Amino acid sequence: MANLEKEVELDFNAAAARIADTVKRTQLEYNEGLSLKYDAKIYLKREDLQVVRSYKLRGAYNMISTLDPEQRQQGVVCASAGNHAQGVAYSCKKLNIRGVIFMPEITPRQKIKQTEMFGGDNIKIVLVGDTFDDCMKEALIYTTTHQMVFIPPFDNAKIIEGQGTVGVEIFEDLPSTDVVIMPIGGGGLASGVGSYFKHVNPAISLIGVEPEGAPSMNQALKNGSPVTLEYIDRFVDGAAVKRVGNLTFEYCSELLDQMLLIPEGKICTTILKLYNEDAIVVEPAGALAVAALDQLKDTIKGKTVVCIVSGGNNDIERMQEIKEKSLLFEGLKHYFIVRFPQRPGALKAFVNNVLGPNDDITRFEFIKKTNRENGPALVGIELQEASDYASLKQRMSDFKFDMIELNNDQTLFEYLV
Repeated sequence: MANLEKEVELDFNAAAARIADTVKRTQLEYNEGLSLKYDAKIYLKREDLQVVRSYKLRGAYNMISTLDPEQRQQGVVCASAGNHAQGVAYSCKKLNIRGVIFMPEITPRQKIKQTEMFGGDNIKIVLVGDTFDDCMKEALIYTTTHQMVFIPPFDNAKIIEGQGTVGVEIFEDLPSTDVVIMPIGGGGLASGVGSYFKHVNPAISLIGVEPEGAPSMNQALKNGSPVTLEYIDRFVDGAAVKRVGNLTFEYCSELLDQMLLIPEGKICTTILKLYNEDAIVVEPAGALAVAALDQLKDTIKGKTVVCIVSGGNNDIERMQEIKEKSLLFEGLKHYFIVRFPQRPGALKAFVNNVLGPNDDITRFEFIKKTNRENGPALVGIELQEASDYASLKQRMSDFKFDMIELNNDQTLFEYLV
């Protein structure tokens, strides 16, 4: 790592001093429930409590505050799925700089409103493209055309340096840390925190975590260089990046001791547990580090572990989708196409004889209906225990209800559900 550090000349302590008057020093919070569950000392670095509810302000402000007077006069441009946009917007207002912010059209409205609030009259928002990568292309074109300064979300030394101040705070508060678990989108946070920690504590274990549907760093590490993914699941919008940065890849390939992928459904379960058990509101990317604990339970016993909760910009309107994905992942919700026998009382028999005492029909609609007979029905059933599923299927068979399990057929599931 020495060569990389020399090449980009990162100074995390200087960055920490530079941003101190603007960026909140977030708390490092011991979590008793998680600690008992995993037989370890689990701490949460609460970047969801940051001024803009994510760590992204650190890198954005660190870079923008170092621009010379001529660059400030030209103004800045960024591309972001939301959190970087808010960091840039806040920095523009704080430093009285003009900013143009490109965001994907699918960005949650809550993040757009927050960006407008933080930037005020200093910023203009442009919604374009379906992904971060799409709006990035447009933002770069705009930057060149208008001779402004581009503020990248992750692949820049000053951005990495600013994100690394999260590590500075963790080390100052808890120098005995054994393991740091970090969410990865483009890799800026992992690069900064990892670089700082490997300098002050080379024995520390650094673990990167990505959503299963957007494994851009994981694929880059396997390939030996960044690759552009053809398709990504955009659900974990704060970490849904098709291609990681060249610089962040260099850092992560040198620094990370382990790279994990987490199913989106598991992330949703973690979001709900953090809310219900700890009253912590996190966005999907913010839950990544905590969601990884199950995969690490055998290796973290007895250790001091820090999970970086990267952000809390979660739109309340997404909660139904989050609950649905969690139930599906946990095996508690199942969808079927059921063809009811053409006999009187078939539907009543299904309710009385097929459903278990704790099963609940959450969706029922006939896919096709004629004057003569009912066609197949789309049926959603929620279970109390995942282990009840086998007996539910057996009762369908016993009472002659032909069915197709949609959970096991991705194409039909996406089409019908």
